[in-house]
Amino acid sequence: MTRLFLIAFLFITVVGCDQASKSLVRETLSVGQGYSYLFDTLRIEHAQNPGAFLNLGASLPPVWRYWIFNISVGVFLLGLAVFIYAQRLAWLTTAALVLFLAGGVGNLIDRFRFGFVTDFLIVGYGPLKTGIFNVADFAIVLGVLLMLLPASLFRRNDDLL
Repeated sequence: MTRLFLIAFLFITVVGCDQASKSLVRETLSVGQGYSYLFDTLRIEHAQNPGAFLNLGASLPPVWRYWIFNISVGVFLLGLAVFIYAQRLAWLTTAALVLFLAGGVGNLIDRFRFGFVTDFLIVGYGPLKTGIFNVADFAIVLGVLLMLLPASLFRRNDDLL
C-alpha cells in the first residue's frame, strides 16, 4: 500500500505542478511575451511547441504529429504505467520511471487539449542557455538522469518501493 501511495503521490504532484504552471503561463502571458530574472539567468517566456523536444517534428503534417506524439506516445506511457505497477523495482528506479511517466503525461495532456505543449522556462548564463522547456520536461530529464546513476544505487533489496 505504501508503494502505491508514494507512486501516486509523486505522479499527481508532478502532473499537478506541470499543469498548474502551464495554465498560469497561458493565462498571464501572450505567446512570445516573457520576463527575465537574475540578469537573464532565468527567463519565463510563453511558447507553444507542436513538436517534441526542442521543437523536433514541428514541421510534420498535423495528422502525423497526432499519431506520433499523441497516440504512439500515449500507448508507450500506458505500457510504462503497467510496467511500473506490475514490477517490484528498487525505490530509486521506481521514482525515476514515475518522473518520466508523469512528465510524459503532463505533456500529453497539453497535446490532446491544445494540439501543442506549453513551454516557458529558459535557464542559462550568457550565450549558454537551455532550450525552452516546462515542468514536465524537467521531470522527464530528472527521471532519465536518475536512471543513469550507478547501478549499485538501484540494486534490489528489502526496501523496495
